[in-house]
Amino acid sequence: MASADQSNYCPTVVRMSAPKLLILYGSQTGTAQDTAERIGRQAQRRRMQVKAEALDSYNVANLISESLVVFVCSTTGQGDPPDNMKNFWRFVFRKSLPAGSLCRLDCAVLGLGDSSYPKFNFVAKKLHKRLMQLGASVLLPVGLADDQHDLGADGVIDPWLTSFWERAQALYPTPAGQSLIREDEPLPPRYVFQFMDDVSENGADRLRVPEQPISPSQTHPFPGRVVSNKRVTHSSHFQDVRHIEFDVTGSNIEFTAGDVVMMRPCNTPEDVEQFCQLLRLDPDRQFTLSPTDSDTVSVPARLAQPCTVRRLVESFLDIAAVPRRSFFELLATFATNELEREKLSEFSSAQGQDELHAYCNRPRRTALEVLTDFPHTTAELSVDYLLDLFPEIQPRSFSIASSLLAHPNRIQILLAVVRYKTKMHLPRKGLCSSWLASLDPTQGDIYVPLWVKKGSMKFPKDPYSPVIMVGPGTGVAPFRSALQERIAQGKNANVLFFGCRSQSKDFYCGSEWEEMGKAGQLTLFTAFSRDQEDKIYVQQRVQEQAELLWDLIANKNGYFYIAGNAKQMPTAVCDALKEGFQSQGGVSSSEADEMLVAMERAGRFQSETWS
Repeated sequence: MASADQSNYCPTVVRMSAPKLLILYGSQTGTAQDTAERIGRQAQRRRMQVKAEALDSYNVANLISESLVVFVCSTTGQGDPPDNMKNFWRFVFRKSLPAGSLCRLDCAVLGLGDSSYPKFNFVAKKLHKRLMQLGASVLLPVGLADDQHDLGADGVIDPWLTSFWERAQALYPTPAGQSLIREDEPLPPRYVFQFMDDVSENGADRLRVPEQPISPSQTHPFPGRVVSNKRVTHSSHFQDVRHIEFDVTGSNIEFTAGDVVMMRPCNTPEDVEQFCQLLRLDPDRQFTLSPTDSDTVSVPARLAQPCTVRRLVESFLDIAAVPRRSFFELLATFATNELEREKLSEFSSAQGQDELHAYCNRPRRTALEVLTDFPHTTAELSVDYLLDLFPEIQPRSFSIASSLLAHPNRIQILLAVVRYKTKMHLPRKGLCSSWLASLDPTQGDIYVPLWVKKGSMKFPKDPYSPVIMVGPGTGVAPFRSALQERIAQGKNANVLFFGCRSQSKDFYCGSEWEEMGKAGQLTLFTAFSRDQEDKIYVQQRVQEQAELLWDLIANKNGYFYIAGNAKQMPTAVCDALKEGFQSQGGVSSSEADEMLVAMERAGRFQSETWS
């Protein structure tokens, strides 16, 4: 845990008002939301009034009148805040905010991150510092949870929460005469299901093209029609990669090179059927949801009311994800079978995280498979707890691999279908990639709800600035968009380094690159790692072209981009580039480092990597 300025830690002055806790989260993939909700349940067991809310859903002007707030936030991209806290982020960093504006606030900040990334927990650290500048009393140092920890993020979260509750309960004690709610006692569900009899599905909750033109967003996605879905790797190649095209005519969608398209996948019909059988639910039955506490919880906007069970399970509940610890904590409260209760309690405990990791995370066991392993407990589950037990399916992002200047009213993506083996009997599959790969537009019209958001990559407006792009594998997707856009604008100073295993098996868009090269619009360098005895990677090609790259960057104001897998490739490419600075520019190792840092600050070095 990081230390913090002790002057902002408030002394233990007991607040006599009824204990009330607000938990505000910034979450990109749902992990920070899950952690926030877990803290919320711990607060409920301590008889506190509690509300957990996304930062951008909260009216930030009310922060000056809050008493106790926990902020839980992740970091995305190159040290950026998650999408659902960007408005809050802009507001809280306004220079016009008075220094003591949060002097009545007791707070704590918990960051969720991965120390293998350079901007580890950047958002949490910066927010913690800003809250202290605004006069807030921070109860304890910022928590810096790390996925690389031996016990995962919980290795930091558990002791941090122990410290937080010691401080919070000293200030906000449990009301006199009330005891804590036991861990094995279920808390009330957030929603109650009201089933509607004798009503068949009428399509009211299905996706429709909006009648009024609105800008598509997460809350109002546009149904993009699947135009084509083609495999672009050879049939003998181990990896299935798809080139998928969507028609977005009438959507008002606009995007530029570097932007991403967002989609929310559906569970497979087989998983939906198995889930309904396990929980003895009729998939065609309709229901409405009512919050048990309308002051702190609202019905998810994405769930149309009334809704069918099939629609809920197919498009909302993330039953195919590897469940988090919170799943087992809730499941354990329903267990009446002694053996199952013991095992679920172990998985829920801090001491049992090694066991849980071996059972769930390592083999990538899904929540649905866990339910089949605990049949007695599953039989005890109440339908009212479904939205407490299963998180919402999160949207996935894909780099757009086309330009509107070359393909009007179209969005194209390059998609690697995720499929791999673990010790589990069935191979593991990526939910979204498998779902998209299964869509066959030759069998009739298929629509995918989608929207576009700005990406982190920005390309130069200056027509004479060269652009150097390193995009092995599907990392080439944003560069295909950039090349189509730049060539349409008459910008022909383009260099692409592309790498894959074999020229004959996974050379994505190879004929396009060759045509651009013949037209004088692209200089192409390829690395086919398995087509010769010694493996060749893109970083070696970057090394070989040191003279060209030095000239483009040092003399012609060139821009350098990397996209692709975040393992070794980005670091290896950066090292090769800096070696070129030294050999061609005569600079020292430290000066080469400084050059790259200066390029990054000026937006002339950008990377977009994923794990």
